[in-house]
Amino acid sequence: MDPSLFGTIIQVESKPNLHEHVLPTTPKRVVSRTYPAVPQDDSIELDSLRSFRNGVNTSAPTTPRTERDLEMSYPGTPVEPLEPVDAVDALPTLNNPPMNKYRLASCCFQTFLGGLTDSAPGALIPYMETHYNIGYAVVSLIFVGNALGFIVAAAFVDKIRQRLGRAKAIAVSMVCIALGFIPLVCAAPFPSIVIAYFFIGFGTAIALAIGNVFCANLQNGTTMLGAMHGSYGIGGTIGPLVATSIVSTGSIWSRYYLLTLGFTLWNLCFSTWSFWDYEKELGEFHALSETTSRGMDQVAGMLLAIKSRVVVLGAVFIFAYQGAEVSISGWVISFLITARNGDPSSVGYVTSGFWAGITLGRFVLSPIGSKVGEKLFVYLLVAGATVFQLLVWLVPNIIGEAVSLAIVGLLLGPIYPCAAALFTRNLSRREQVNGMSIISAFGSSGGAITPFTTGLLAQAAGTFVLHPIAIGSFAIMTLCWFGQPGTRKRTE
Repeated sequence: MDPSLFGTIIQVESKPNLHEHVLPTTPKRVVSRTYPAVPQDDSIELDSLRSFRNGVNTSAPTTPRTERDLEMSYPGTPVEPLEPVDAVDALPTLNNPPMNKYRLASCCFQTFLGGLTDSAPGALIPYMETHYNIGYAVVSLIFVGNALGFIVAAAFVDKIRQRLGRAKAIAVSMVCIALGFIPLVCAAPFPSIVIAYFFIGFGTAIALAIGNVFCANLQNGTTMLGAMHGSYGIGGTIGPLVATSIVSTGSIWSRYYLLTLGFTLWNLCFSTWSFWDYEKELGEFHALSETTSRGMDQVAGMLLAIKSRVVVLGAVFIFAYQGAEVSISGWVISFLITARNGDPSSVGYVTSGFWAGITLGRFVLSPIGSKVGEKLFVYLLVAGATVFQLLVWLVPNIIGEAVSLAIVGLLLGPIYPCAAALFTRNLSRREQVNGMSIISAFGSSGGAITPFTTGLLAQAAGTFVLHPIAIGSFAIMTLCWFGQPGTRKRTE
């Protein structure tokens, strides 16, 4: 050792007076400690809790530490960063909240009313033509009025839902439908009938868009949509039976719409009651799983939905689907009367068989679609419907055609709920209402343009044109379904 260094040490140690005992002072604590056995001030603990913001301890000491510091030897509780709320897919169930079962029932009642409304013209068109002294082309304008109502509603349905909430939006839709049925009950001049169908279409579009999104966002959405649209089939089955019974007894065709008007008033009360506290009761689910488009410009929201491949292909798909469905329902009776010499008072019941098939298909076959996979299942259904539609066209037997037509309805029934489930899963939360509104509007447009075109061609060439138009619609459906993206796992 260096002698000078050793001397320095001796000098330092020798400076204090050996007879004076100086106690060392207690060092100040840099980090406060807490012990379970010692009562603590609650304010300290609350302050420490408040100091954690977004997973970061804002009150932590800034004194540098090393890895060998004793304070660093005890692992702290890991704080995970908060995930975005939209990453959690918390879907409500039929019984949670408890009012959901009544809301599903109200959606079923609304589509039941839609079935009563859409299926009746098939049986009533021959009598409307006689009452107003018009032909196929002119009477087909009722389908155009209905479609225009859907198209106009598509631009406003999400804005109405945001401003009023679901309960009041559905109430507005039922009021519009009731206003549309009043001229029909009164057998007003035919231009008023076309305008009445516009109000019916506008109101139905609002209720249908809200109902589709509600059911699709429940657990087992495909099954819930099957129940909702199966109710449409029940209404479609009952409608022609009641309408044919009314007109066959000699009553004027407009008396049928007393039934639909009364049921609309029931829907107005029941649906408004069931959805009244929807946003309040499902607040936690909306906070986790539904991003609303509040603050987004409505036009921008519509443009965003239109740019989606899911919406574009889905709109064309439903356009073709509803075009085929409404054309078959609306014109097959005229085909059986003119091409097969059927009795109007009896063949009117054939349409009920078609809608009964749709009803059975939606209730029984829709759950199979969710198990097999919607993509493959719809291919099989469209292929089968095409085969039996050819039999309706080529077999010159009314009974055989009635059976084949019922099977066509059975196979077409599950297509809409399967497609709606796939579209909703492939759309983001922000796009769902706008996207499904556009798809519904195009569907109603198909349900107007295709029957209207069928009426024009039937006037010129004959009612047989119904069948190639329906088969062509099935081909368009297949192409659009092929281009539809597969189901993705929602990440937003």
